[in-house]
Amino acid sequence: MSLLDRVRACRNFDPDDYTPFIVDGLQVGRVRAESIVELADFGEVFAFEGVAMMLRGHIHGFEARTEAMDAVTRELHDRGLIPGWREEAYPVGTGYSDPPLFDMERAAVTFFGVRGYGVHVNGWVDGTDGPAMWIGRRALHKPTGPGLLDQMVAGGQPSGMALLENVIKECREEAGMPEDLARTAKPVGAISYVTARAEGLRHDVLFNFDIEVPADFTPVNEDGEVAEFMLWPMARVLGELATRETFKFNSALVVIDFLVRHGFVDPETPGYTDIVAGLHG
Repeated sequence: MSLLDRVRACRNFDPDDYTPFIVDGLQVGRVRAESIVELADFGEVFAFEGVAMMLRGHIHGFEARTEAMDAVTRELHDRGLIPGWREEAYPVGTGYSDPPLFDMERAAVTFFGVRGYGVHVNGWVDGTDGPAMWIGRRALHKPTGPGLLDQMVAGGQPSGMALLENVIKECREEAGMPEDLARTAKPVGAISYVTARAEGLRHDVLFNFDIEVPADFTPVNEDGEVAEFMLWPMARVLGELATRETFKFNSALVVIDFLVRHGFVDPETPGYTDIVAGLHG
């Protein structure tokens, strides 16, 4: 186990295992071959031509597409193929800044392999014994990564919400952080990856933020999604990442990105250039 192993674990995607999902001439996702059998039941919604699955042309416009996909995904959920329904809309399109073609239930994003977005907030303290990071342990009832380690604050990016607005909301819910402190979050870039997971294809962009919190601030979870918080020195954070698989797969990449940016992982680290390149798959 190494930092590079953590990065490579998020780059296990083989495009030959998936069928492109096309909407209005644009590829928005990829569907596993075995899932096409189920989707063939929705002939009024999808057309299958060559090696692609397309949303039928008569389903035109944001509202109509959203309505059609909502009916499909609810049926797939009833069949047990899309677990963990959340009633949370995610935008589907070709890029974060592009107008979405439709909204989709968050739990269905991986089934259709569409791009998902999230915000991850590294909370750190510049203490008398050196820098330390607040690490959260995910609650056992979480649908993905139960009990694994995570950022102080992290959450998916829902439709119709600005990034900083989402950061403030998640900071309040997950860490009990007042808005004035949450607003000091600094956008520091993004990581991306395409990786095959048990739940489907994760094609994600995570917008990363750093918050240097005061030494007297202790995060307190308010939404039940975090079991506990630990304040770890950077050496322990680095050691945990390099030797154990205790971090959620994508949260590990966010921490590695922090360690690179702050010089705790430097060019002398084995695999450094591959680590840096792999954070932007």
